[in-house]
Amino acid sequence: MRVMFVCGDAGKRVVRYGPGKEEGAGWKEVDTEVRTYEQKHMCDSPANSSVGWRDPGFVFDGLIKGLEPGKRYFYKVGSDSGGWSDTYSFISRDSEANETIAFLFGDMGTYIPYNTYIRTQEESLSTVKWILRDIQALGDKPAFISHIGDISYARGYAWVWDHFFSQIEPIAANTPYHVCIGNHEYDWPSQPWKPWWSSGIYGTDGGGECGIPYSVKFRMPGNSFVPTGTGAPDTRNLYYSFDSGVVHFVYMSTETNFVEGSDQLKFLKADLEKVNRSRTPFIVFQGHRPMYTTSNEARDFAHRQQMIQHLEPLLVTYKVTLALWGHVHRYERFCPMKNFQCFNMSSSFVYPGAPVHLVIGMGGQDYQPFWQPRHDHPDVPVYPQPERSMYRGGEFGYTKLVATKEKLTLMYVGNHDGQVHDMVEIFSGQVSSNSDATEVVDDTKLSTGVSTKLKIPLVSLEIVGSAVLALVLGFSFGFLIRRKKEAAQWTQVKNEES
Repeated sequence: MRVMFVCGDAGKRVVRYGPGKEEGAGWKEVDTEVRTYEQKHMCDSPANSSVGWRDPGFVFDGLIKGLEPGKRYFYKVGSDSGGWSDTYSFISRDSEANETIAFLFGDMGTYIPYNTYIRTQEESLSTVKWILRDIQALGDKPAFISHIGDISYARGYAWVWDHFFSQIEPIAANTPYHVCIGNHEYDWPSQPWKPWWSSGIYGTDGGGECGIPYSVKFRMPGNSFVPTGTGAPDTRNLYYSFDSGVVHFVYMSTETNFVEGSDQLKFLKADLEKVNRSRTPFIVFQGHRPMYTTSNEARDFAHRQQMIQHLEPLLVTYKVTLALWGHVHRYERFCPMKNFQCFNMSSSFVYPGAPVHLVIGMGGQDYQPFWQPRHDHPDVPVYPQPERSMYRGGEFGYTKLVATKEKLTLMYVGNHDGQVHDMVEIFSGQVSSNSDATEVVDDTKLSTGVSTKLKIPLVSLEIVGSAVLALVLGFSFGFLIRRKKEAAQWTQVKNEES
């Protein structure tokens, strides 16, 4: 487990951890690395201006090794001379677990409790609140959080990063927090990779940060990086992967080179090739800008074409289960799809040969683009939902992933009520010794209060039909006998939601 924290000076700090809440027997200590960056490393305004710059302090990084899998550990950070933090706890990762739980979203942003130069994202508070509720309900089950780009929306105003980390501390101090890079962490006019087709795509969205705060404040698995060419720290945390229980998670950078011949594409291909599908039957692929969307984001059209050309063949060849994207500040679930062709129109199915694409950029940023208009009436504000788009909505929220070896379920939780509003179930075809995937029932309540249940297998239809017929005959006979004895009346049905 990697523990990162910020102090005002670079003096020696450590991470102390152990199995009990109070420091004592069994507690150990690990040293930390320390990094920072300077105003001169920022590439443009406002990040390098007197208005946007603020000293970031020093980022400490301690790596705890040799943990027992799936166990709760307590920890604190600091030093005897400089003081100690509060005591926090986490559940160590269990790569061999038969269940995976994750909370995933993009484009959350930060709430600033005072007026500042930029618009901030008040709705991000609700996203953190509901995720904290779900994490606390898990007890001692491990989980992790995935934030796929456009993280704080600091855009060159350094103090926004400070507020962001304070805001996520209730969840990120107890649950691993994974990220990938988005346009608002990185983009600037003279970034190293800017191909001919990207005119108008990679602009000034990074506010002159050029990926430096993102690269220093986070440290993801692997060692992906690109040099800045300016003497500033390298841009890191670009592409990586890890196993969590029964799912293999892959992260990519949509802001740096991903086309044929790039180091990133070579990594992605090599990584997907070696996935052990008997151990991790599901693969979840994540990046910031979407490959598919019905949002009217014409600026990114050429980018999406390049993704379909260079990335989609990998997703299909290596049977990626889900492809999750942000950037568009809405939720949208597509059918399993290859080159705009649907492979299955249900929301519960065995993997059909192509990934389900979802846009999950509804974490908190409140700019909501319009849907694509009809091609024959582009001037009329009517935005029909194409067949390939199974569900779409503008409500803020996040997704929750729960997977076993038999089934992966992804649920869309809305911030206005904390309830599930959409879900998709994908079966691996694997069956464990103690359960039958065809008989799994999911009682997660949708926002209507109605539970969603898997259809009964075809082999059982005869038995079910006979049982239903018997029930109907019995009910009819009883009704005829009692009809004259009892008056018809309404009976209140128990409200499941209450």
